[in-house]
Amino acid sequence: MQEELNQFEINDVWELVPCLPSQTIIGTKWIFRNKLDDHGNIVRNKARLVAQGYCQEEDIDYDETFAPVARLEAILILLVYSCFKNFKLYQMDVKSAFLNGFMQEEVYVKQPPGFENFSRPNDVYKPKKTLYGLKQAPRAWYDRLSSFLLQNGFSRGKVDTTLFVFEKGQDCLLVQIYVDDIIFGATNESLCKKFSKLMQGEFEMSMMGELNFFLGLQIKQCQEGIYISQSKYTKELLKKFGIEEGRTVSTPMATSVKIDKDEKGKPVDESKYRGMIGSLLYLTASRPDILHAVCQCARFQINPKESHMSAVKRIFRYLKGTIQYGLFYPKNEFFSLKGYSDSDYAGNIDDRKSTSGSCQFLGDCLVSWFSKKQNCVSLSTAEAEYIFAAFCCTQLLWMKQTLADYKCSFESVPIFCDNISAINITQNPVHHHNRI
Repeated sequence: MQEELNQFEINDVWELVPCLPSQTIIGTKWIFRNKLDDHGNIVRNKARLVAQGYCQEEDIDYDETFAPVARLEAILILLVYSCFKNFKLYQMDVKSAFLNGFMQEEVYVKQPPGFENFSRPNDVYKPKKTLYGLKQAPRAWYDRLSSFLLQNGFSRGKVDTTLFVFEKGQDCLLVQIYVDDIIFGATNESLCKKFSKLMQGEFEMSMMGELNFFLGLQIKQCQEGIYISQSKYTKELLKKFGIEEGRTVSTPMATSVKIDKDEKGKPVDESKYRGMIGSLLYLTASRPDILHAVCQCARFQINPKESHMSAVKRIFRYLKGTIQYGLFYPKNEFFSLKGYSDSDYAGNIDDRKSTSGSCQFLGDCLVSWFSKKQNCVSLSTAEAEYIFAAFCCTQLLWMKQTLADYKCSFESVPIFCDNISAINITQNPVHHHNRI
């Protein structure tokens, strides 16, 4: 706790001022957490002073709160690109990142519990910089960091605004930001060293080194490529929901049984069911093999029945036997962009809507995947296939535009679909225009 307050003094975060009756005072509280590594070992104990931002009122305590956050696909694209260019990725963590953002509004907060000023107990703090918990804190930090990088010769991605690129001759340095976590790598190792010194000169860093654990993803960089998994997280889930014992299954969902609302079934604990679904959805970040089954079960989070719980537990039993499964990105010189799209027809028993899936590859590396129930009822298999082929196309266009910031261009980006009628519709400009 004292270390946290020392950071406040170093960054000149606030000043103590008299409390006036007209001021709206925001409370503060301490948050304690044990930070773990990818093996589950405690790295350090952390205390964070957080403002109770839920008390803030729009147009009084804050104006704008939006801050861009990197998509998972953007991070995976960077991993694939590092394999393609054969360079290592590193990570750094800015210590108390939000304390570096500048406050634009006038806000007042209470003194930290347990650390009140004995000579001025009734006074309050006026932040000069943002605190964790304030609604404008993420945006203020992004503005501070992006301005600093732009001033030092970086260019911001045109599509992905959390990507920053620095070019020097034939070499380039890539920086991907996820709030206060930063991934970076360069085709020339000296650029990484210069970037580390640059960041250390402006901000206080608490963690730097090779990328191995990021957003719950275990990332192993080796000579053959990059391996991504969530085995640690999977073990925690099995222990949390008591599915460590019992038999395993070879598939996440039974192919002979279709899940429906089961209105006559016996209800189960709704909060537990939602907790299991939410945990599994996070696991799909590295496990596309369970995505379809999880999305099927996620449709019944309101009033779930025993049949739905059985389907979810089957997914956990499948995970129990496949804990080490993950994604492998091999190093090769093949770097093309392509997508695959498929759909059933009126597969949902309750509303007869179609369920579709798509995946996008960079070379041999899977970087994006979806399973989704369509919003409308399709009148034919061709229409169902065409609708999601269009969705796959939008994802590929986003990836193509993002890769333009990596100086990668593609003359053609194929979409593979197994329905001849849907393919003919896309090739007929008259039908294509009518559908749009």
